[in-house]
Amino acid sequence: SPSVGDIVAIKDYASTFDTQNLTIGRGGSNMNGSAADSVRDTENESLTLVYADATKGWLAVEEGTGFVGENFIVATGGCITCSGNCKIHTFTGPGTFEVTCLATNSANNALAYVVVAGAGGGGWEVGGGGGAGGFREGINNPITPYTASPLAAACSALTATVASFPITVGAGGTGGDAGPVYPSPSQAPSGANSIFSTITSTGGGGAGNDNATPGANGGSGGGGAGLCSGGGSAGGTGDTPPTTPAQGTTGGAGGIGGAPAGGGGGGGATVAGVSSSCTPSSGYGPRAAGATTEITASPVAYAQGGRGSADSALCGQAGGVNTGTGGDGGGATPVVGKAGGSGIVIIRYRFQ
Repeated sequence: SPSVGDIVAIKDYASTFDTQNLTIGRGGSNMNGSAADSVRDTENESLTLVYADATKGWLAVEEGTGFVGENFIVATGGCITCSGNCKIHTFTGPGTFEVTCLATNSANNALAYVVVAGAGGGGWEVGGGGGAGGFREGINNPITPYTASPLAAACSALTATVASFPITVGAGGTGGDAGPVYPSPSQAPSGANSIFSTITSTGGGGAGNDNATPGANGGSGGGGAGLCSGGGSAGGTGDTPPTTPAQGTTGGAGGIGGAPAGGGGGGGATVAGVSSSCTPSSGYGPRAAGATTEITASPVAYAQGGRGSADSALCGQAGGVNTGTGGDGGGATPVVGKAGGSGIVIIRYRFQ
């Protein structure tokens, strides 16, 4: 039962009206002459209503999206979570990071990021391990504070602009497979690039298949294949093309005839692949270490190298989804190589 001149004001306190709409119930009175409720879906909205009369009911006398004090970045896209004063956008597949508002203080327009490419596939029969997807990280503490990886370039965060940024998340390369006919020397497929703005991480190099094939170059290099009756082969070169700091390392070399006859390990983000990483008696060697970052508010390791295979019936493992970890090589029998893990793109910024 409003009286003429009554005032009601609202404000989108949490900046979530766009995803958590506010419905203003008319309570039996008209709203701007209409017998209908009002649904508010504009982020950061401020609205002041005054009751005019029974005909018009409630009328807006002030409406806007301004702040009293400082603005911060407003953006959409990906899976959004929060950590303290920061928002985190995680893209596990293609999408768009869209910035619709910038911070009043230009220092708060910093965008921290992790961009990991898809990893290379493991090689077939005594094949090498797939190279890790390229790993790139930018931070700008104390604007976006968290514990970054050793590869993070201090003060290298991107600066936000009001724009739409297409996000590419690279797929992992499939594992090497002989097919119906014994193959000529070849490599397992490499991973695909991941891209955010000016940051491109290169897909990990595919591993060498049997017949002592070298590993492919990439973000990290694929491991070279071994050969029981002859010489092994070199691992692929990492950090290709080069970045600062380096986005990956070199793959390990495959073993020569006899023991050890294993494939080389794929390179990881921080440690090169192990050469001749296994023998028939010891099984798979270790994964080359990747990079661990807490950009998502908990420590996660990305971009580990795939393990080289031995001349025995070993199956190995695929690289984890959205980790950029290389696929393991396949053992004798033959056993096909395993697929590399897909990449990921993560963006972090201050929102309050």
